[in-house]
Amino acid sequence: MTSPFLQRHLGPSDVEQDQMLRVLGYQCMEDFISDVVPKDILDAIPPRDILPTGCGETEALADLGRIAAKNQVQRSLIGLGYHGTAMPALIQRHVFENPAWYTAYTPYQAEIAQGRLEALLNFQTLISELTGLPIANASLLDEATAAAEAMGLSFGVRSRPNAKFFLVDHKVLPQTWAVLQTRAEPLGIELKWTDPEHVTFDANVFGILLQLPGVDGIVWNPTATIEKAHRANALVTVAVDPLAQTLFAPVADFGADIAVGSAQRFGVPMGFGGPHAAFFATREIYKRQIPGRLVGESKDVEGNPALRLALQTREQHIRRDKATSNICTAQVLLAVIASFYAVYHGPDGLHDIARRLVALRLRLENGLQSLNFPLDPGERFDTVTVTTSYAPAVHAAALAAGFNLRVLPNGAPVAQATGFGITLDELSDEKEVNQLLEVIAHVTNKPAPALPTTTPTNTTLQSLPSRTRPWLTQSVFHCYRSETELMRYIQRLVSRDLSLVHGMIPLGSCTMKLNAAAELFPVSWPAFACLHPFAPLDQASGYLQLVDDLERWLAALTGFSAVSLQPNAGSQGEYAGLLVIRAWHRFCGEDRRDICLIPTSAHGTNPASAVMAGLKVVAVACDAEGNIDQENLVALAMKHTDRLAALMVTYPSTHGVFETGIRNICEVIHNHGGQVYLDGANLNAQVGLSRPGAFGADVCHINLHKTFCIPHGGGGPGVGPIGVAAHLAPFLPGHPFQDQVALAIGPVSAAVLGNASILPISWMYLRMMGADALRQASSVALLSANYLACRLDDHFPVLFRGSTGRVAHECILDLRPIKRDAGIDVDDIAKRLMDYGFHAPTVSWPVAGTLMVEPTESESLSELNRFVDALIAIREEIRTIETGEIDALNNPLKQSPHTMTALMVEVWERPYSRQQAAFPLPNQAQNKVWPVVARIDNAFGDRNLVCTCPPVEAIATAV
Repeated sequence: MTSPFLQRHLGPSDVEQDQMLRVLGYQCMEDFISDVVPKDILDAIPPRDILPTGCGETEALADLGRIAAKNQVQRSLIGLGYHGTAMPALIQRHVFENPAWYTAYTPYQAEIAQGRLEALLNFQTLISELTGLPIANASLLDEATAAAEAMGLSFGVRSRPNAKFFLVDHKVLPQTWAVLQTRAEPLGIELKWTDPEHVTFDANVFGILLQLPGVDGIVWNPTATIEKAHRANALVTVAVDPLAQTLFAPVADFGADIAVGSAQRFGVPMGFGGPHAAFFATREIYKRQIPGRLVGESKDVEGNPALRLALQTREQHIRRDKATSNICTAQVLLAVIASFYAVYHGPDGLHDIARRLVALRLRLENGLQSLNFPLDPGERFDTVTVTTSYAPAVHAAALAAGFNLRVLPNGAPVAQATGFGITLDELSDEKEVNQLLEVIAHVTNKPAPALPTTTPTNTTLQSLPSRTRPWLTQSVFHCYRSETELMRYIQRLVSRDLSLVHGMIPLGSCTMKLNAAAELFPVSWPAFACLHPFAPLDQASGYLQLVDDLERWLAALTGFSAVSLQPNAGSQGEYAGLLVIRAWHRFCGEDRRDICLIPTSAHGTNPASAVMAGLKVVAVACDAEGNIDQENLVALAMKHTDRLAALMVTYPSTHGVFETGIRNICEVIHNHGGQVYLDGANLNAQVGLSRPGAFGADVCHINLHKTFCIPHGGGGPGVGPIGVAAHLAPFLPGHPFQDQVALAIGPVSAAVLGNASILPISWMYLRMMGADALRQASSVALLSANYLACRLDDHFPVLFRGSTGRVAHECILDLRPIKRDAGIDVDDIAKRLMDYGFHAPTVSWPVAGTLMVEPTESESLSELNRFVDALIAIREEIRTIETGEIDALNNPLKQSPHTMTALMVEVWERPYSRQQAAFPLPNQAQNKVWPVVARIDNAFGDRNLVCTCPPVEAIATAV
């Protein structure tokens, strides 16, 4: 039965699909599909016995509502880096739930992404001001992996090549310690657990990680420890709570080289572990080693300030196995929310929240001491831990009263608890503290303590120097106190961006498809948003059912035996998959296998991930048709037969075709003892049509933020689960807060389920679509790409095709002849497309001088034709340059994009009309998306790096 939701998800109607098939010369969809997908991997029917039957959104929401009701939302005071927080309703409505923010793409085309870039610059400024370090990136995945990135940076820049020890504060968060162990081993880094106040350094140490406050809430002055580290040429990373950092001097004042942490408590729901924006700040000397993305200020050709991604933009694609990180997806949407939270509260508001927490913690401490509970010496921020024989009873009583407390030791069963921990947060108040003390007093058969009715006035942290210098003085953190003004500021930024709200984003390899409102709606439900990731599992029955459904459905669609949802980005999925392969080889007694074959056309994250997993990269050539050169593959497999660990292959290929030899490719690798890792970036061409696990792949990562409808969020969040064959299932990632599996690799993310709170999006998509509709969606994605390729080939030759002359779900347009004949390069066409109202396709990748176009199944025939019309019109503009009718430098392409300001000049001196500049398509004036800046000078910005908001003084000087 056809899903009622299918017509909502697909762009082309049945009639339009028939029109497109006729253009391509086919009578029906199945004839077309059998011509595109190789017959030896094409499935006759999708796995209907496992997948749900498709339904409408009302029914799916009702089903998911019943699952969500199985979650028990208790008041979790567990801490460990996750806290209750209050997202302002204004931010929830205008940012978190606003498709203009969550459907935008990574801001690689900066001229039409100025709104997001400004919000991210605000985030960077916030982090830089909090930590005192001048360079902060535009977010990482979570605190634990940010700490691992800091370890990697410290290791990469170490002054002594033989130094291999990284010291770790014994009060670090347990999940951070676990992720560090996972990351360290493949790189040959040895970790040492240490008491930082009594640590010694030698020549074998290259860095140290401190936690401030510690896992027990204790704060202390690390200056002496940092000085010792620097005398030994070791770099110091401090994992800092951003709210605590508002009370004491920036960690840079103590000498920290790197600061990491999570911005979750700045208005982002716990969501059972994510997504949350991690932060990473460092000294200017390391600006080219900082992982992830960095927003910087430059200027456009008209001299106006303009923002863009700076320095290492997509550096993993350029540097490949020499990249400093494999990070591709960030947590942009969550960093934007955190930045608006800081704008909403301002420095005084953030400081007040922190001071109130200290006052409540003092109240809690006084009450516990009056009940004769011993407290460890030291000053705390928001956390109190107690060791007591009453612990099991305290936990039971607290649970009955609606509270989850931290079980000590971490992760122990309640019955074996030796203590409890309480972490207060923004939602705490005196009533809650009094209630907690009443519960604990009842356990000890004592009356609740009588506490002072006045609030403590001394709410500074005596152990650390206070923050005395003015901070967050930039006007953006002071001007928007009224809701009216903040709403207008948010909408002003929205107006500077192009997203799926405005039109097609035809990016190859990125699958910018519909993110339906019904899919996004449940993410805000408290039953999903408000659970702590380390809450008792019997309170998360709904999440566990949702996860079980997703794992079964994804396994059925990909042909694998098991799936792990822990990796919280595609790059993390790559890394986890390779670690699983490596663990399996070791289990088989073949530790020597360390060679990873990777085609030259592969995503840049592939070689970067391989190196991080401890493998050595060997490149495999591609033939003239863009396929893997099988002779070269066989030769390399034979050459490295004793050491071959894996092949990483993208399918359909990065060149946008179904290679007919994929089964043989897998067989070659297996015959030489290796495993096949299939990059699932292009899975949108396969769902319901073919299954990687059935044609030879052993591991595949599945980008839920592409194929399965989680939106890109302006560059993140993502989810990159991995599916594995049966022999690899025992090695899937574990976690210290779940039952240990003997053979499991260590965790690759801070939380057991990574970005758990956005999994309902993919659940809703699969529930509404069902098996047959998923097959139809993939078929239409293939149809749309081939329709575009057919219509554009006479104007921009399609570079690669499959054996039947068809492309897969994307096509590469060759612009190199145009560069040769007219001097117009790919960037000129990308910028000119903005004037036509389109985001550019993927530029100069995987082949320099080309555009890679992916229309997806969600764009209507009229939108596809509008895009084709735009490119054909641009080709005609180029032709006037080729014939000499218009100047080779002063023409609509070289001068694009055209801003409203540029058109409003009194005297227009260009050899083309204003109409052609701004409204080149008929009726475009009725729906114009204006770039707010002209073409940006990236080189100027990199030479004059500015990556935080200008201070008030600079603004005043400019005015």
